[in-house]
Amino acid sequence: MSQEMATLVTALAVRARAASLVLAVSPARARNDALLALASLIERSHDAILEANARDVAASGGLGAAEVDRLTLTPARLDHLATSVREVAALPDPLGEVLEETTRPNGLRLRKVRVPIGVIGVIFEARPNVTIDCAVLCLKSGNASILRGGREIFETNRALASLVARALEAAGLPSDAVQLVPTPDRAALDVLLRLDAHIHCIIPRGGEGLIRFVTENSTIPVIKHYTGVCFVYLDRAADPAMAESIVVNAKTQRPGVCNAAEQILVHRDAAAALLPRVGAALTSRGVRLRCDPEAAKLLSSAGVPAEAATTKDYTTEFLGLVAAVRVVGTLDEAIATINRDGSAHSDAIVTSDEPSAGRFLAGVDSAAVFWNASTRFNDGFEFGFGAEIGISTDRLHARGPMGLRELCSYKWLVTGTGQVRS
Repeated sequence: MSQEMATLVTALAVRARAASLVLAVSPARARNDALLALASLIERSHDAILEANARDVAASGGLGAAEVDRLTLTPARLDHLATSVREVAALPDPLGEVLEETTRPNGLRLRKVRVPIGVIGVIFEARPNVTIDCAVLCLKSGNASILRGGREIFETNRALASLVARALEAAGLPSDAVQLVPTPDRAALDVLLRLDAHIHCIIPRGGEGLIRFVTENSTIPVIKHYTGVCFVYLDRAADPAMAESIVVNAKTQRPGVCNAAEQILVHRDAAAALLPRVGAALTSRGVRLRCDPEAAKLLSSAGVPAEAATTKDYTTEFLGLVAAVRVVGTLDEAIATINRDGSAHSDAIVTSDEPSAGRFLAGVDSAAVFWNASTRFNDGFEFGFGAEIGISTDRLHARGPMGLRELCSYKWLVTGTGQVRS
């Protein structure tokens, strides 16, 4: 690693920290003005953005069709991006909210107040919309951000980052509040992940390999989820129509996302009634079922195609039209299986028995646990938060969809009348 690279990235982080202190006390109006200015700039800069994006697409040899589609921008996608920026501007300001307030017997008044985290580093792959999504969420929540996207979208990111800088300046805010790492060199990332004196939080967005690299090499706290190995458990008291509807939605509505169901558990007492119906509904939509022997026998006898599962299948995030299916003997076995084999992301029970649902909701140790609803609802918009920067399966600070409030910390404000401690 060259000293020049270390100096470049460190200087960027120092400027971000200075800008974060300005943002932390900026009025909501100024931050919203910057977002609205950015939305207008995106709409007026289609040609420049699309030209930069075309250079990235032309250099994307070796990527698959789906990967190229993710990095490609179109006028319609840019219009949608501008709309999403305006939606964030319209959200309530999270800063300054009093979370707790009390007065001590000695007269000290204590207030716990929501404040920004400070400087957030966002590491992501070949999705240009993430550049804007992360920049505006951090800005709205009063955080400075340092963005490091994949080399596949470097030219696009430069074009978008220049618009963000112009919008900040137009609103009277420091342009250093949102900065793009100005090189795709991996050495820059190595420096960035060790600047814990200036950067307060890292959020990786991408595949498991990227997230593990960031987590293993960062001296800065990382908010993350590695995988989405999500379960739907069909209890002995599950309504058959509801079970079919929820499983089909959780698995097939959008199978390539982190909150899609990958694993299906069925109580033995209901398996003969539920599995053929649910299995037929899934296979009719192209889902391949990888089953334990008991589930395979029940499905095959009903004429539903079933494949033998491997041990690995029971802990796999398929991200496609494949699901693993197992029969369990008890509710407690279902809970233990999910806590052992899942990823603490999104898990659901389908049952009409309230006590069983209560035990499941309490016992499953995941970021979001659902009763009679699809796992696909673990999402910032669906929870009413507006846009999100990601979904966390961590247990400290933030868990689940990370919207504006989750991009904040808090501090204690203590007001006295001259009290001293004896």
